[in-house]
This record gives sequence, C-alpha cells and structure tokens, in this order.
Amino acid sequence: MWDQLYLDLHLAVMTEGGAAYGAIRNGALAVTDGRIAYAGRARDLPGAPETLATRVERLGGSWVTPGLIDCHTHLVFAGSRAGEFEMRLEGAQYEEIARAGGGILSTVRATRAASAEALVAAARPRLEAMIRAGVTTVEIKSGYGLETETEFAMLEAATRLGAACGVRVRRTFLAMHALPPEHKDRRADYVRLVCEEMLPEAKARGLVDAVDAYCETIGFTPEEVERLFETARALGLPVRLHAEQLSDLGGAGLAARYGALSADHLEYISEDDVAAMARAGTVAVLLPGAYYFLNEKRRPPIELFRKHKVAMAVATDCNPGTAPIVSPTLAMNMTCVLFGLTPEEALAGMTRNAAKALGLQRETGALEPGKAADFAVWRVNEPAELSYWIGAAAPALVVAGGREVHRA
Repeated sequence: MWDQLYLDLHLAVMTEGGAAYGAIRNGALAVTDGRIAYAGRARDLPGAPETLATRVERLGGSWVTPGLIDCHTHLVFAGSRAGEFEMRLEGAQYEEIARAGGGILSTVRATRAASAEALVAAARPRLEAMIRAGVTTVEIKSGYGLETETEFAMLEAATRLGAACGVRVRRTFLAMHALPPEHKDRRADYVRLVCEEMLPEAKARGLVDAVDAYCETIGFTPEEVERLFETARALGLPVRLHAEQLSDLGGAGLAARYGALSADHLEYISEDDVAAMARAGTVAVLLPGAYYFLNEKRRPPIELFRKHKVAMAVATDCNPGTAPIVSPTLAMNMTCVLFGLTPEEALAGMTRNAAKALGLQRETGALEPGKAADFAVWRVNEPAELSYWIGAAAPALVVAGGREVHRA
C-alpha cells in the first residue's frame, strides 16, 4: 500500500509540453517512502482509495504544485543593512556609504564576528518564512566571510539549517564574492588562497555542492573566475556565476564554456552569450528582487532567452544589501510585472527550471512518479494566482521528501 493518498485536488505537475502548467484536473497524488508513487487522474487509480493507501486525505479542490525551489540565495549572514537603506533614500551614494564603513564589508565584519550557532539562529527565521511560502529546496551561498574559517562556518550553518528545518539545502561556495579588505592590494594572493587552499579544503570537508563567483567590474575579472572554474573542474564540482548584472564582461559566455549549471542576473548579456548558454544547457536565473531594490532600469533580455530556448529560473536572491526578500511568490510576481514573464513561466522558474539550475532535475521540480515527494498545496482557483496575489497566496500544506514541514 502507498503511505499517503491525496484526493479532491488539481495537479500542476509542471512537466514540459502538453497542457498549461501540466494541469491535471480532478487528480490524485500518492506518496510512499518519501517518493511520488502516483500523480494523475483520480479516475485512473487502480482501485478504491481506501484499499490503496494507509492514509487518505481530501484537499477540498486545492491545487498542488511541486515544492518551490529558491535556487539563488545568500540566506546565511549576520547583521542588518537597514540603516544603509535609509541613507540611500535620503540621497547618500553607495561610495559614500562604503567610505563610512557600510556596504558588503559591513556584512562581512558582522558575519566574521558571529559563531556558526549565531549564524544558524539568524538565518532560521528567514528559511522558515520561505518554507511557509512553499519552498522545499533552497540554495545557500557563502561569501560573507572572505576568509577560510568564516566561509566554512557559513557552509556548516547552511548544512545545519537544512537538517533542522527538514528541507533540501544546496551549498554554494562563493568566496570570490568580493575582495576582502586585508587583500585590497593583493588580489592575486586572494585568488590563489581561494583556489589552492579554501576550495579544496571545503570539498574535502564535504561542505560544498557547487562553486560560484561574482564576475563584474566591482567583483572579479573573467580571468580570475576562469582560474576558479579550472579548480572546480579538477575537483569535480559544478559551477555557477553571477554575470552581467552591471556590465557585459562576457561572464555568461565563460560560464557556458565550463558547462555551468546557471548564469545569474544577466541584465547586460549579449545575444552571442545567450546562444552559448543555450548550447551548453546553462539556465538563466532571474533575480527581480535586486533589480527592484536597486531601482535598476535595464532588465534581462527575456525575448532573447525565449528565442534561443534558454530555460529561465526565478529566485529571491535573499541578501542583506540588495534583495532583503524571503517571499518566492513575490519574486514570481516581480518577474511577471517587471520582466514580462507569464505566470506559467514564473512557476516553471521556481520549480522545473530552478531544479535544473541546481542540477536536481532528476530529483525534484515536477510532480512525477519516482521523484521526491516535494509539493505544496494551495487554496486557489488557478495556478496563475501564485504570481498574481501579493502576500495572499500562501500554501495550506508543504511537504518535503514526503514529510510535512508546514500546515496552515
């Protein structure tokens, strides 16, 4: 018998092709051993429901989607930059804030001063808010330590958060996020430290699932990033890249040459690099929260991604400086309103395509037999409402790996 059978529901299975959202009305969903055993029409069940499962639950006509996947976050950090937000609104420029000790280095100082326990305690409410909003998988980056032990403490905190909250966490090593102040005149030494010592040790400790960098005029050069990618390749680790947020340095093309899982931001990407991403199967991760919070004017080239059939994922980019957002459905709404995605594209971006951006497409991201039983139950009339409502579409039930992690 199945462990659990859910009835009186509609499924948005989110597989490609077929009906919009992969919709199956009057469906049924069965779970056994933490996996989806059945996802299809209720009338096609092989027997009476009570004879098929240990437990049967009726969901009152709700829609069931795959669990949401937030594939780009900086969820683990210490401190707050709300004061800088006020300063910007009062007319202060970024350079002025940085000279006063603000900016990313203020988060670095606070994070370096925090213990792993304090980092977990600070991040847990943020993750729990995401879970209440339907998230069952979240990516968490390091990058606010910029030295060995704090980077590792961040990755350890991410590991502990997933275990404590019952959801899947993927850990991304982002030591090349910014140049630490103690290396401001020794860039080559810092890149060497990251590539020759920090990343190999993080891999040896089992703390890293993927490698990322910030390729930008205020971050790291393509040549420096390529050295990091060579190290990752030698260690058998997949790569991702913050690219083309503020200028076109060719980072997305570089990422594609290394078969990157994703390139993220991409406001200034060229069509040649969009085509390169398509050939490599690299996902474009859209981060509307940073675009909104920074009041940017140039949006990612959505029509080029569609033209070249580049999969588009959507993420919150939760971080203290440029995207203090913990709502995945708000990020979906923003991609529709600010970037022009359809609600179906936005939901695919938080499910199927987000799974691909993390290399998890065989495990999660769609309601298919054999995949992990990661799903959310929504009391809505149509799936488009997940992108339509702002602050109102919250799931009644969230299940991760067959285990209930939230019930309203």
